[in-house]
Amino acid sequence: MNALTMSVADGWTIARRNALKIRRSPDLLGSVIMLPIVLVLLFAYVFGSVIDVPGMSYREFLIPGIFVQAVISGAQITGYTLTLDLQKGIFDRFRSLPMAPSAVLTGQTFSDLLMNLASLVVMAVMGLIVGWRVHTSPVEAAFGFGLLLLFAYAFSWVTATVALSLRTPESFNNIATMVSLPLMFVSNAFLDSSRLPTPVRVVAEWNPVSTFTQAARELFGNTSPAMKTSDAWPLQHAVPVSLLWIAVMLLVFVPLATRLYKKAVSA
Repeated sequence: MNALTMSVADGWTIARRNALKIRRSPDLLGSVIMLPIVLVLLFAYVFGSVIDVPGMSYREFLIPGIFVQAVISGAQITGYTLTLDLQKGIFDRFRSLPMAPSAVLTGQTFSDLLMNLASLVVMAVMGLIVGWRVHTSPVEAAFGFGLLLLFAYAFSWVTATVALSLRTPESFNNIATMVSLPLMFVSNAFLDSSRLPTPVRVVAEWNPVSTFTQAARELFGNTSPAMKTSDAWPLQHAVPVSLLWIAVMLLVFVPLATRLYKKAVSA
């Protein structure tokens, strides 16, 4: 068996192991399945009654932003489970086995990708129930979901890097919450960013969360000519800029996470 085949096989084994672990952890499974349902219902029926979006229903405007929010929340499980494994000494056991060193991280990120796929499916069904609709072709819609999954995979490497730097679940959860909340709420995910005060609006328009949300809205057809169009370059070219963000995250954080993992297991 050559090195590449061994790495893929070992990565798949780790992914299966992580998938089984999530299935047996009600708290993690609940965050994947129940949180999207709660978010859709909360924002659609509570905030949707007081927020007006020109030319379209708030629910159609909302769901792409909820997709992005769920991807960010789901990818954080990568970091959380890595810190748990570090704390329990699981990596020391892996180091004693005849397995590819890259398998732990590739397996972890792939299992989280499957988890995010399940979350998006649940959320899409909930969106359809509350009134969300896709107004583009099946190809564009498939590309929209594919873009969200690519974002989920790339962002899981970001959270893996942060986790391997901090090494404790408590520290990771604190940092992840402090970073993810401003990213989500200072954006166009839940409201029209053009209505924000100028300094906050500029930050929101250049926030990558806004770029991914706008790309999803365009690919699902959840946009309206009646809405004010932002002049910000990332939002004017949301789909290619989203792909650029994904490429940058993978190029930067895959080698960085790998280096930190090797340092962690050799300590």
